[in-house]
Amino acid sequence: MYSVSIKKFIESMGLENLTPEIDLKGKKISEPEINRPALQLVGFYDYFNCERIQIIGHVEHAYMEKMEDKGLEVLTKLMGFSIPCIVWCRGILPDEKVREVAVQKGIPILSSKKATSDFEGEVLRWLKVELAPRISIHGVLVDVFGEGILIIGESGIGKSEAALELIKRGHRLVADDVVEIKKVSDATLIGSAPAITRHLIELRGIGIIDVKTLFGIESVKNTQQIDLVIRLEDWVKDKEYDRMGLEDKFTEFLGNKVVCQDLPIRPGRNLAIIVESAAVNHRQKKMGYNAAKEFSKRVTENIMNGMNRDQDEDDDDIED
Repeated sequence: MYSVSIKKFIESMGLENLTPEIDLKGKKISEPEINRPALQLVGFYDYFNCERIQIIGHVEHAYMEKMEDKGLEVLTKLMGFSIPCIVWCRGILPDEKVREVAVQKGIPILSSKKATSDFEGEVLRWLKVELAPRISIHGVLVDVFGEGILIIGESGIGKSEAALELIKRGHRLVADDVVEIKKVSDATLIGSAPAITRHLIELRGIGIIDVKTLFGIESVKNTQQIDLVIRLEDWVKDKEYDRMGLEDKFTEFLGNKVVCQDLPIRPGRNLAIIVESAAVNHRQKKMGYNAAKEFSKRVTENIMNGMNRDQDEDDDDIED
């Protein structure tokens, strides 16, 4: 189970902490969903998930104001659960009595000036990323023409060297050696580097180099969606390699499938140019053009045209 601190939540969302007396150390959010406690305000707590952030909008606040002292009572009951925090939206400030109860219960009260629906959407997107399932793998992640290319392969095969050449050609490094992959949806994987290795590349024989310092801020990127996996492997003379690419192959991370291409390595092959070509070709496929299928179509049409010409010649011979 992953979690994120309340302090980071406040800083990232630009919230005002209305209960500074409460020590936020150790207070965390572990649930990637939110709750607007409308049913709870009328006393229905069946299936209530107290691990979710509670959000109070204009409707909930107006309802509690009409209830007067009863409103404080229902809020006190809500804060009796181990909820991570309560956020008032639209710049609405709760009554001082509410704040006092929150301090007693140890429940942080926060305030946002954003509209409730806008704030909900922003928080959900943020929590999906922060609390997403994740793994760490050995590889290199680069942004090539906007495509996230994850280069994997055995240690020492040339992943970092390929990344360095790509950086020199104007592309951007996301992670070298260790890539942290988060599953933010059933269709999206986001890769990043651990803080300790961010913007750094290890080159055997040279050591650690700082890409951001050597090549400038435009040569690095903190996160990138993973669109294509390229697996580097030693060239095997007798092995049959796919020379057409009609059918995509896939590899799987956290249950998500990503297109994977095996790239055999031998002296004389320019990895950077090949990776660039793979990125552009993958982008073309996403836009609806598949060069391999176009070639197959041309071959089929050429064969059919040849068969038709042969048939016409046979017909002419019969007429003669």
